[in-house]
Parts: sequence; C-alpha cells; structure tokens
Amino acid sequence: MNATSRIPVSVEFFPPKTPEGVEKLRVVRQRLYTLKPEFCSVTFGAGGSTQEGTFKAVSEILAEGVSAASHFSCIGATRETVRVQLATLKSMGVKRLVALRGDMPSGYGAGGEFHYASDLVAFIRQETGNDFHIEVAAYPEVHPQAKSPDSDLQAFAAKVKAGANSAITQYFYNPDAYFRFVDDVAALGVHVPVVPGIMPITSSTQLMRFSDASGAEIPRWIRLRLQSFGDDTASIKAFGLDVVTSLCEQLRAGGAPALHFYTMNQSVATVALCERLGF
Repeated sequence: MNATSRIPVSVEFFPPKTPEGVEKLRVVRQRLYTLKPEFCSVTFGAGGSTQEGTFKAVSEILAEGVSAASHFSCIGATRETVRVQLATLKSMGVKRLVALRGDMPSGYGAGGEFHYASDLVAFIRQETGNDFHIEVAAYPEVHPQAKSPDSDLQAFAAKVKAGANSAITQYFYNPDAYFRFVDDVAALGVHVPVVPGIMPITSSTQLMRFSDASGAEIPRWIRLRLQSFGDDTASIKAFGLDVVTSLCEQLRAGGAPALHFYTMNQSVATVALCERLGF
C-alpha cells in the first residue's frame, strides 16, 4: 500500500439542539460531503434522550444522497421500544447502526431489558436478520468502567459473536494502543474491521474535558505542548493538525481499514486533515 493511498472515511455528528444548530450542520455536512464519506453517523444522547433529533438528522442525510448510520443505545430500553425504533429506521432506509450500551442519564438506575451492548446486538440480529450493518464500539485504551483489560477484550468479543460486522474505536493519540488492541482481539479469534476513531484537536480545554470523561489518554508531551500555547488558538490548531495527521499516517501505513472522524459538527479541521492525507 503506498503512503498516499486512499482509505475510506466516515464522519460523525451529534443532533443539534437549536434551529440555528440545524442550519449550521446542513452547511457543515455539504463541506464534508466533498470528502465522499462512506457514511455519516449521528449520535444518541444519554438514555436515548435525543432520539427525535438523531432520527431527523439521519433522515436529512439520507435525503441528501449520503449513507447514514444511526447510533442506537439500549440503556433504559425495552424490547418493544427497540422493535419500534428498528422498524422506523428500516422504513427510513437506514442500512447501518452503531449499537452501544449508551450512557446512563444522571440519577438513573440500571433499568431496561438490555444490560450490555452485546444483548442489543443479538436482539437486532434476531429481529431483523441481516437488514443492518452493525457497528460496535471498541476501546484501545480500555473502557473506563471495565473491570480489567482482559474483561474489556472479552466484552468486545461478545459483541462480535452476537453479530457485529465491524467496530469504531474511542479516539486515541497513541497508535500502539490501537495496533495492540487489533492484535489482542485477533488472538481471541475475532476478525472484524476495527476502524480508528479520530478526534481532531482544535481546543485544548474541550479536549481535556472529553478525555477526562471518556478515559482517552492525552500523551504527556501533547498535553504539555497544548498547555504551553495558553489561549493561542492558531498555534493549538496548527499543532493539533500536525499531531493528528501524523497519527492518521501511522494508522494508514499500519493497515487500518478506514478512518472515522469525530467532527463535533465542524468541518474545517476534518477537511484540513484529509487534505494533508491526500484524500
């Protein structure tokens, strides 16, 4: 594979909360469509709280002629609510789902009929056969709530055995963590494409906040460089572009099957990264 060979890309959005946000996302999507993404995914709020907005955004993307994947979380869900949602998505023409356990809304007990993402994947397969391509989450740096690295790998294997077609990772900045994860799951006999999730660096405070919440590690050298720039956003963005381009190049050279960009409903950083990569 030559260094500039094109690999598929996909992009992720969250459902906007305001009419202005909806309008802005339409403009952002058009810019990102120039990258010819394989699909665009739309996230789900804690406990499925943004379901209506998620489905609305998915419906618009499909109407724009692009493949759309809906996130689908099972916290607090029942078999009946999931059945209804699957029928809705199918009637909309959705062919791809990102099946997750999902986040607990605050102050919420562990309700619902599904305890793990693997339960949800198994149920979707049982109800809909092969109507959907099912993506699941992967954690190269170990899920923050996992009991141990090994139990996290077993949980991933269970999702694949339940019927997942491929996986998208939590973002990371240490490519070794990704390659190690791929080797570890292969050793368990799990062979599905594991697509690296890529988080462009555009703001250090936002990145630190997300990473503290999600368990993604910011390597010390990156953290210190970002802190040294203070409020100099131009330097933060230029440094971020260099760091993340290098990460993507290493992943591509190492055989990553595709790249999935967490856009945060912005287009500039993702487009700049893809231009640097020669896409």
